[in-house]
Amino acid sequence: MMGRHYRWSGLRSGLPTLQVRFAPPHKDTFTIDISYLKALYWDLGEMAPRLLVVLPVVLLGWAFQAILRPPPPKLCGSAGGPPVTSPRIKLRDGRYLAYREDGVQRDKAKYKIITVHAFDSTKDFPSPVSKELVDDLGIYLVAFDRAGYGESDPNPGRNVKSEALDIEELADKLDLGEKFYVLGVSMGGYSVWGCLQYIPHRLAGAALVVPVINYWWPSFPAEVSRQAFKKLIVPEQRTLRIAHNAPYLLYLWMTQKWFPSSAAAMHHPEIFSKHDVEVIQKMMAMPRIIENKSRQQGIYESIHRDLLVAFGNWEFDPMNITNPFPTNEGSVHIWQGYEDKLVLVELQRYISKKLPWIQYHEVPEGGHMFMLVDGWTDKIIKALLVGEEASGV
Repeated sequence: MMGRHYRWSGLRSGLPTLQVRFAPPHKDTFTIDISYLKALYWDLGEMAPRLLVVLPVVLLGWAFQAILRPPPPKLCGSAGGPPVTSPRIKLRDGRYLAYREDGVQRDKAKYKIITVHAFDSTKDFPSPVSKELVDDLGIYLVAFDRAGYGESDPNPGRNVKSEALDIEELADKLDLGEKFYVLGVSMGGYSVWGCLQYIPHRLAGAALVVPVINYWWPSFPAEVSRQAFKKLIVPEQRTLRIAHNAPYLLYLWMTQKWFPSSAAAMHHPEIFSKHDVEVIQKMMAMPRIIENKSRQQGIYESIHRDLLVAFGNWEFDPMNITNPFPTNEGSVHIWQGYEDKLVLVELQRYISKKLPWIQYHEVPEGGHMFMLVDGWTDKIIKALLVGEEASGV
């Protein structure tokens, strides 16, 4: 290592300076003003108390961020991820969308319906439509896993519009023709609202069955929305408030163990009406059981993302949508159970008054799951396709 010589070189402004001179053959020298070192020393001394405060905050922020950040999803077909067992299409953004076909053959069908599944469900949930109706009317049905659910790739940018565009692209990849029908259930209702807003020209008709309602849609009078919101059980109120006002906290809230979070995600018994309980009992008695793969790629990109989209800020207000069928070449229907404890009838009625071109059907004793029994799915589909009004509504 080269040698160095140090010496004081005198006073400047009353303070000494330190001169550093390299040993021969090097002739370079440089001078350090001791006042700078002293100032640096005092600055560090003054900063020390601040560092004692700031450093824990920074460390806490890093730790908090680690807690808030959900783990990456386990993509179907990836190493360590679930297997791919369903047919899938590749979307224009590179994601894969899984689907399941039912009913008559696609190329022989008179009516083609894309069905949109509910919260914490998948395309594999059996459709209760009767074979007789399917054969009589010539109905082809295709269900798909919404982004992040089942075997469809997650979409970190998922929103109401992207859901509608996924439906349109699915229809195009399967050659469903210029127009097709959509039927969305519960949380799948926001996908149908997206279709009515963004691709109305592709629709032959639409049905929304107990469709999810965002309490923060601008057209709701504050008092109407507030009173309906208070009827939800408290854990659900907290969850929806966080999803809307503090979305970055939702993963932490949904995974903590101290307080009950989403009643819907936990299948809390208070969310089910008397009729819903009867429906569940009938379904449990059925021999066919389908494994629910809704969360197999991770809870964040499936059920958490659903809550964030449904109860976040939408780019449009559904109550400002114009009638896509001004000459009655098609129809839009809302079906609502009067006893529904998850989607409240008061707000559904308000929407139907704001949009009188929507045919509103209210089932007096129906809960959130009424369409699964007693032939209600047949009634809903017949009203959508051929305009037959269901009795008892």
